[in-house]
Amino acid sequence: MSRVLLFTGKGGVGKTTLAAATAASLAANGRKALVVSTDPAHSLGDALDVRLGASPSEVDTADGLFACQIDPRGLVDEAWGELRGHLRTVLAGAGVDELDAEELTVLPGVEELLALAEVRRLASSGPWEVVVVDCGPTAETLRLLSLPEAFAGYLERLFPTHRRVVRGLLAGVAGTGTVEKWDSTADALSRLAERLDALRVMLADPSSCSVRLVLTPERVVAAETRRTLTALALQGIRVDSVIANRLVPSPGSARGAAATWLRTRRHEQDAVLAELTGIGEIRTVDHRASEPVGVPALLEVASQLYGSEDPLPGAAVSQSLLEVSGSGRGLDARYSLRIALPLADDTELDLARVGDDLALTVDGRRRLVALPSLLKRCIVTGAEMDSGGVTVGFRPDPSLWR
Repeated sequence: MSRVLLFTGKGGVGKTTLAAATAASLAANGRKALVVSTDPAHSLGDALDVRLGASPSEVDTADGLFACQIDPRGLVDEAWGELRGHLRTVLAGAGVDELDAEELTVLPGVEELLALAEVRRLASSGPWEVVVVDCGPTAETLRLLSLPEAFAGYLERLFPTHRRVVRGLLAGVAGTGTVEKWDSTADALSRLAERLDALRVMLADPSSCSVRLVLTPERVVAAETRRTLTALALQGIRVDSVIANRLVPSPGSARGAAATWLRTRRHEQDAVLAELTGIGEIRTVDHRASEPVGVPALLEVASQLYGSEDPLPGAAVSQSLLEVSGSGRGLDARYSLRIALPLADDTELDLARVGDDLALTVDGRRRLVALPSLLKRCIVTGAEMDSGGVTVGFRPDPSLWR
């Protein structure tokens, strides 16, 4: 399977240009690369200065560089239409009103989900070594990357995997004909579930997929970037690089009003980047006098971005989100659960115990963290937060240790 690089950032920061530049650089260095756009704005063709369609095509001006713009609407018509028909039939046969059945089968996010599934299909079936993805703005991308897990949960609640139970229920409610229709629907749902599982595996595997965050050196953008880093870590998705785009050039010792403006603006930008501590190295790209359009101009951008380094880093070592430590024995034992997350000083954090899970909400984004078996018979004693994550304290629950 091809390596997948997802480029995202706040709208207007230049992620499309940097995604295209990265793909062009990879192709120029002998790797077959495919750059695709899932951004509804579809400006990838403008950056490459070529006309793109839904199917990958080779960019004439660069050997080994392919590009396409994914058409989510077409994917919905092709892949989801048949399944929706199956589901409407089963629901109507089970006594659900036709209008209600229509509403139940309109699932929010299905277009974005199928676009992500198409990225995986291209990565697993094409001749490319790398697939570079120009994603939408960060808010849309975070929603997109959380869809496989959320969508799988929705299907499991609506149509459980225990087919025998469902078949028995339908047989009692609507007769044998509905059961036969359920079988064909269940088969279609099983295929969709397999695609969702494959997507979740791809997104969580740092050797297969990683994100590159693009920002401009402005305080509002930098604050969103911090929140995005936390949200991606919460979802178990690796960020392998942060890129600061459009730094104004330093005027050096030049004098005059223009030089003073450039010097002041660059000082402000450097101050913003200096505040982004604890997120590792930040690559920088200067603001250019002319817009980089076409492969030659994009290669110039890539040259500054990566220098002599390989734009595609080696496989990363997967780091666990959770780490358990403890001391003592029996009811006197005390345990700590460390949840590794990059957190800012103003991060809003909420923790709650939900059965055998820990509900972790960070800046409004919630994730259920399954507790290790050791901690399932414990109660929470407190929690502390720092820039590197959250440490939750536990002690054995006497009522469960008899």
